[in-house]
Amino acid sequence: MGSERTDELYQVLLEKEYPEKFCREVAYKYMNTDYTATRMLGYLYRVTDPRIEDLVDEMLAILTDRQQIIQKKEMEQAQAVINDIYENGL
Repeated sequence: MGSERTDELYQVLLEKEYPEKFCREVAYKYMNTDYTATRMLGYLYRVTDPRIEDLVDEMLAILTDRQQIIQKKEMEQAQAVINDIYENGL
């Protein structure tokens, strides 16, 4: 259904006995990239039995971090274009 890491995340969530629908939503809708799934797996391996609220809080933190990284890369790319225009003109 998803990437190998996403499938692994889904299985780990099921093994921790979270509701199946919740596991599917987290793994395949929100943590559906290797980066986010790997970060969530790291959290689940560090914390033995997080409450569902804590798991959602961690998921939101991971998604926020990911969005900030994306924005930073976009700004760096835009700055590189501006620098090129300054150096070489239009």
